[in-house]
Amino acid sequence: MTGLGLLDSFGRVATDLRVSLIDKCNLRCTYCMPAEGLDWLAKPELLTGAEFVRLIGIAVHELGVTDVRFTGGEPLLRRDLPEIVAGVAALTPRPRIALTTNGIGLAKVADALAAAGLDRVNVSLDTLRAERFARITRRDRLPDVLAGLRAAQQAGLGPVKVNSVLLRGINEDEAAPLLRFCLAAGYQLRFIEQMPLDPQHGWDRSAMVTAEEILGLLRQDFELTPEPGERGSAPAERWLVNGGPDTVGVIGSVTRPFCADCARTRLTADGQVRSCLFAHTETDLRAALRGGAGDAELAELWRKAMWAKPAGHGIDRPEFAQPDRPMSAIGG
Repeated sequence: MTGLGLLDSFGRVATDLRVSLIDKCNLRCTYCMPAEGLDWLAKPELLTGAEFVRLIGIAVHELGVTDVRFTGGEPLLRRDLPEIVAGVAALTPRPRIALTTNGIGLAKVADALAAAGLDRVNVSLDTLRAERFARITRRDRLPDVLAGLRAAQQAGLGPVKVNSVLLRGINEDEAAPLLRFCLAAGYQLRFIEQMPLDPQHGWDRSAMVTAEEILGLLRQDFELTPEPGERGSAPAERWLVNGGPDTVGVIGSVTRPFCADCARTRLTADGQVRSCLFAHTETDLRAALRGGAGDAELAELWRKAMWAKPAGHGIDRPEFAQPDRPMSAIGG
């Protein structure tokens, strides 16, 4: 495997790096974590900004990564986020740099992040109703999220994308209103099936609003036709809305998995490489890095971790078990 990029035994090559910068979050979404929060990583366990930039640099220079997405927890809680973005933007070749955020606080830092080199942003938004937002997130912060969306667009962090999860009996009636809102504002909407990544392990497939159901809800108000062209490794199936050019995406991670074309590798906030969102094993780069390992050694550890990537997440198999880490610790 020495000298190759992030190739796995099924012939897939990972070029998309998801980096969880922190496991903490300032929301308590019901499908992500309990009301009291979780046991957060201690600060010494977290990678420093310089350590993140070094590892991402190895991924770009040695392993062929072309796209870097910062996630959390909530990545805006990292005060050094602009410095990390700037460090990655200075790499040669320069990767594309994106951020997934809940949008709280984004209005205050959108300009600084754009100046540092951030290219675009995804903002999570499951409802346009304040009372529902408070019910889902356990926080009354909808105006802050909407302000963050506007600020990101004004800062040129486009296309601004909105990620929405529909929850049965709670907000599935907002499929069409969310799409109208995004079309009017110039945002790109993507619906995501709820995945079994909650720390309570209370996910119930029968309660999940499926991709097919989402499309059915949208077709009550819009004409949807498949977007021409190859999907490639993109997670979202994209549909032209009323003939285009506007589109809506649906990520059917559970019922319409795209594992065979997956091009992702993951780095957690405490320096662990994960080959899959649902992996049960990790490779510790932090210990090697802090132990004095050189770039070549770290790159080889990363290659070996990705070579062992499973064929798929296996959610439909009887033996499927959720990973020990919740989504907030893995990164979206």
